[in-house]
Amino acid sequence: MNIKTDSRKVKNGDTFVAIKGLTVDGHDYINDAIKNGATKIICEHGNYNVETIIVNDTKKYLQEYLVNNYKDIINELNIIGITGTNGKTTTSFLVYQILNKLNIKTAYIGTIGFYIENKIIELPNTTPEILDIYTMLLEAKEKKCKVVVMEVSSHALELKRVEGLTFTIEAFTNLTEDHLDFHKTMQNYLKSKLLLLSQLKENGKIVINNDDEYAKYFKVHDKYKLIGFNKSDYQIIKYKSFLTGTKIYFKYKNKRYTAKTNLKGKFNVYNYITALAIIREYGTSLKDILDISKLIYPPKGRCEIINVKKSLAIVDYAHTPDAVQKIIETFSEGKKGQIIVIIGCGGNRDPLKRPIMGKIASDKADYVIFTNDNPRTENENKIIKDILKGVQKDNYEVILDRKEAINKGLNLLNKNDILLILGKGHEDYQIIGHEKYHLDDKEIVLDYLKNVD
Repeated sequence: MNIKTDSRKVKNGDTFVAIKGLTVDGHDYINDAIKNGATKIICEHGNYNVETIIVNDTKKYLQEYLVNNYKDIINELNIIGITGTNGKTTTSFLVYQILNKLNIKTAYIGTIGFYIENKIIELPNTTPEILDIYTMLLEAKEKKCKVVVMEVSSHALELKRVEGLTFTIEAFTNLTEDHLDFHKTMQNYLKSKLLLLSQLKENGKIVINNDDEYAKYFKVHDKYKLIGFNKSDYQIIKYKSFLTGTKIYFKYKNKRYTAKTNLKGKFNVYNYITALAIIREYGTSLKDILDISKLIYPPKGRCEIINVKKSLAIVDYAHTPDAVQKIIETFSEGKKGQIIVIIGCGGNRDPLKRPIMGKIASDKADYVIFTNDNPRTENENKIIKDILKGVQKDNYEVILDRKEAINKGLNLLNKNDILLILGKGHEDYQIIGHEKYHLDDKEIVLDYLKNVD
């Protein structure tokens, strides 16, 4: 594709579209694009020594250009779109793994990157900008993928990043408080999620978590399939947790089945059954899916379990009140030691969830270390102050330096204790001010282990 929005990616003969973003204005980089070989500029103002087209809205121009020129090619793919507050990444990654193990060539687009064949490319957002999405989908088509499974965020739907795509299967995982800095109200957040329904293919299907209070809003197409403990097409009967895995008992078409997985926790029971339902509705046999299930694993930074002495450290991306509560409750089931939690909240993001998360962590855990989690340009002490507004117990301390906090948590571990390191998961950086520094929670744990007898 010879159209670019990043001047650094421009090559000879490309068209550069200058888009004004929240923090960067593409118009400031037009001359750089021309130096790099751009022969056509699409912009909202200015006069340049190459072909220049002035439009009222460059973002709208780009969306219409991509839809008009590439929509039909891209929609020959079977695109699976998964939306919801929590569970998108794990569910998508399970679908990606299982389909590929069943020799159905599949690519993945989401929070942990773009996965295609043996290549992994990091992405800046859960659902990238529309040009990036179209570029990745075209690559998947060229490489003869049958399926692309992608996380579809509320931001992407609201900002039309998935404009022109039609989905073979859609899935709704759940809706809990998050991103209210952007959406302002839960009603607006829900409306953004519901936009996905208008992009379902005519013969498409939607898999819905029937146990979620917002499920009723998604039951608008005749061909929806339900999962959950409540009466559903894929009805969860019960599950048994082990140290590093789970057995799931469920019913489908009045027959009972058992799945063995390397996933842990009730939330992962939902993620797995949602993935299973998606793949079954795609047309794969249930037996084939169950045979593969014991070979799949959660994605990086999603409930990753590391043995530390005679205890455990868990690295997880939980960064919403609901996700934090669920993971603490999961590892509290049948606990023999203490639950220690390391957690923070992001800067320049929804401040309303901070005291809620502080209260949940303090109430549910035996001990909490509050620390930084991408403070960005916000004052780190103010973020902690907001978190502590919800804390009513004195079972905590504050260590702003995240590496120091993790090492302190590891030092506190005694036999059978569990350390939950929450919030960053797969991320290998910390953003302080406008700078991005290398920091990887799992790496810190592994480095600690090298120095422990």
